[in-house]
Formats: sequence, C-alpha cells, structure tokens
Amino acid sequence: MRVTQSMLSGNMLRNLSNSYGKLGKLQEQINTGKKVTRPSDDPVVAMKGINYRTELNNVEQFSRNIGEAYNWLDTTDDTFDKIGETLQRANELMVQASSDTSTPEDRDKINSELQQLREHIQNLANTKIGDRYIFSGTKTTAAPYQEGVGYSADSEDPAFNKSIEIEVFDGIKLQINTTPMEMFKNIDQMFEQISTDISSGATATTLSSHISTIDTNMNKLLTTRADIGARQNRVELMDSRLQSQEIIATERMSENEDIDYEKAIVEMTTQESIHRAALSVGAKIIQPSLVDFIS
Repeated sequence: MRVTQSMLSGNMLRNLSNSYGKLGKLQEQINTGKKVTRPSDDPVVAMKGINYRTELNNVEQFSRNIGEAYNWLDTTDDTFDKIGETLQRANELMVQASSDTSTPEDRDKINSELQQLREHIQNLANTKIGDRYIFSGTKTTAAPYQEGVGYSADSEDPAFNKSIEIEVFDGIKLQINTTPMEMFKNIDQMFEQISTDISSGATATTLSSHISTIDTNMNKLLTTRADIGARQNRVELMDSRLQSQEIIATERMSENEDIDYEKAIVEMTTQESIHRAALSVGAKIIQPSLVDFIS
C-alpha cells in the first residue's frame, strides 16, 4: 500500500488529538480529585458511587432520627425526674400531716401546698417538644390534661395510648414516646383524695395511709423510668453503629471514586513526555512539499 503525506499527517493529527484527550482527562482528575466526572467515564465506578451515596444518605437520615429519639427520651426522662421530686415532696408533707402534733390549720396549709404540687404534675403531663405533646400517644396535638376536663385517658380514643416508633436503622424501629396516662390519672386521684380527707378532718391514721399510696406511685414511676433508660441505652448503641457505618461507607466511596494523587501526577508527567515526543516526531513528518516552492 502506498503511504502518502496526507495519510501520515492524518495519523499524526489523530494521535495528537487522542494525546490531548488523555492529558485533559488526567488534568480533570487532578483538579477534581475524582476518577470519574460523568457516568460515561467509567459506568461501573459511577454505579458503585450511586450505591454508596444512597447508603450514606440513609445513614444521615437515620442519624437525624436518632437525634429525634434522643430528644424525646431525654425530655421524657427529665420530666419524670421532676415528677419524682414532686412526689418526694408530697411524701414529706404527708408525713407531717399524719403526725398527731399537726393541727387542722397546719394540715390546711399542707393541703394547699399539696394541691400546688398536683397542678405542677398536671403541667408536667402537658410537656411538649416543639408543638407536639409527648404524653398524648399518637394524638400529639391534644393536651393530656385539660382544665375542667381532666386527663385524656378518660377518653375512649385509643390514640392516647398508642406508641410512636421511629426507624433508627434499616428495618429497626424504636418506640420514642411513653404513654403514662394511667399513672398520671392515679397520681391526680391520689392528690384529690388527700385533699378530701384533710378537708373533712380525717384522722392521722387515715392520712398516713396515703404515704403508701405515694410510694406505690413512685415505684410505678421508677419502673417507667427504667424502661426509658433501657431505650436510651439502645439508642446509644444504634448511634454508635450508625457512626461506624458512616465511616465504612465513606471509606468505600473514597476508595471507589477518589484518585491516587501521586499515581495521577506520575501518569500526567508521563503523558506530557509522550505528547511532547509526539509533537517532535510530527514536526519531522510534516516536511515541505513541492507546493511550498511554487510562487
């Protein structure tokens, strides 16, 4: 086959174009730090990258859910802690009220403070996170306690005793709320009965029986707090697992997409040398022709 000047020039220009393309790709990789900037660069790497990003997005969403779970459980535990302190004070007051040395006037004063404690617990029952009541089951827009109505546990609506679950890992859900309506109701009835007995001039023996009722309610409160504590521990374990999962997914994505800068720079230097050599050889291939001497 006869090789013409045109064929040599065409091959040279095509090879130079390919060389420029390789240089451009390497330069783009070094500038971006990524192996691919578009799916067509490497479909396999691109698809793996999509999968890793999806996994990271899921981890981020679960982390936000974990934060929400912490918020609900911590707020619930803090509220119950305050209720426990209130019941402890009620216990101290009932010990005083049941003493034979307490006068009717003393007991009236004690009863006044006890009713303030009762109102305090009613207020705590209406604890909110944002605009949601945390002790209203799934009916978070309704206050558990309403003045003149009482606790919503008296309602037949089962939503007040339903649990709220949140997904903290793929396929794993945890209950973040607590439904202590029955406990609130019992505590409120206890305070009401104490007020009735003191107002009616009940004996010290009758009043002292309320101390055991307070203890019973405190024990129920402690049992509920123990359950909350167990769920808090579970959330902490899931949080730790999510953090590990995020690190693993990030490392995998980096291994899949990020370039090795040292390797890329060496390849860039090598390609530049090859390109310069191609330019030098091309300059020798394109020699003057007869046309260049025709004036």
